[in-house]
Amino acid sequence: MASLNVGNLGGFLREQRRSAQLSLRQLADAAGVSNPYLSQIERGLRKPSAEILQQLAKALRISAETLYVQAGILDERDREETEVRGVILADPSINERQKQVLLQIYESFRKENGLQTASDDISDPSDTFGTGADVATPSN
Repeated sequence: MASLNVGNLGGFLREQRRSAQLSLRQLADAAGVSNPYLSQIERGLRKPSAEILQQLAKALRISAETLYVQAGILDERDREETEVRGVILADPSINERQKQVLLQIYESFRKENGLQTASDDISDPSDTFGTGADVATPSN
């Protein structure tokens, strides 16, 4: 596990809070933490636990994984997926049902591409278009 990157985490949390148009007190109340403790996290003076990060993520309506990456708890190799999820979940212009549908579509594309990539290794080399079907070529 990487060491906590508390300074960057605090700045990120502050930006997310401002983006959500929440005061420090409002976010602290929504996350179930004290106002001074949240202030110390934002200023990089405290290292929140994964549980506190999860509570903050829920209150900010972003994925906990996004905060875990910022804190250095999660490896960055999964960052792209985490960021996509975080952006979708944090978007105030779409409702919860729309967010869930977008996430399901995103996951289905990832699975489809993952399966396609795995099957590419065993596909028919004459199948140039990756269709899985024989393509008839016109004869002259």
